[in-house]
Amino acid sequence: MQVSMRDRLIEAANELFYAQGLRAVSVDKVIDRAGTTKVTFYRHFQSKDDLIVAYLEFRAELERNGVDAAIAHGDGDVDATLRLMAEHTGTAACTPGFRGCPFINAAAEYPDRDSTVRKVVDTHRDWWTSAFERLVSPLGLADPAAIADDLMLLRDGIMVAGYLGDPAKVAASFLRSCQAVIRCAPRTSAQ
Repeated sequence: MQVSMRDRLIEAANELFYAQGLRAVSVDKVIDRAGTTKVTFYRHFQSKDDLIVAYLEFRAELERNGVDAAIAHGDGDVDATLRLMAEHTGTAACTPGFRGCPFINAAAEYPDRDSTVRKVVDTHRDWWTSAFERLVSPLGLADPAAIADDLMLLRDGIMVAGYLGDPAKVAASFLRSCQAVIRCAPRTSAQ
């Protein structure tokens, strides 16, 4: 199957932006990596920010597919799903070139909440929080949205710890922390 030029540009951006940072990588570097021309680049993207948005949407789709698959595989077993998430993130954090969460990284480089880049970041973070809320909803927690916020905070932590700390420890720590948050959460009166 032949990859479209637009997809080749996004693949090149994915490699370069994640490894070197959004602002550090020029459009020319992406064009060179994709093996195309500026004219072709601008046929597909009006600006570098448009390419960054496409890159982040690409990364978001990968994460969403993975999380949805973990939730489906867990089939209502929250612990099993969290174990899968922890194992996956722990494995990713141990791979060469791991630089943490591309969305946290993007937010650091684009602090203006009104920028199109930050809007993609915020949308994806909202999706993550809603995924955690879906995950814990069968547990009868008094405030599943608050627990989802707590789990999102832990997810942010594992992404940073995997980059800055000892990546071999992050999966177990993430799992223990998630289990503790859920175990200590108040239940509804019916539970």
